[in-house]
Amino acid sequence: MIIPLRCWSCGKPVGHLWEQYQERLQKGEDRKKILDDLGLERYCCRGVMLGHVDLVDTAAQFKKF
Repeated sequence: MIIPLRCWSCGKPVGHLWEQYQERLQKGEDRKKILDDLGLERYCCRGVMLGHVDLVDTAAQFKKF
């Protein structure tokens, strides 16, 4: 999993919140409530979490020769 460690715009650390976000999302909680509870109030930080697509598993299928 490669989540940005910091927000692209403001520089706030967000990488440590990714696992908590994913766990709560799997339980079926509302995304807005999760982001509010994690302390992500700025639009830029919320966008980093909502817009991230985890492509590590997809990229790991290809071998470098």
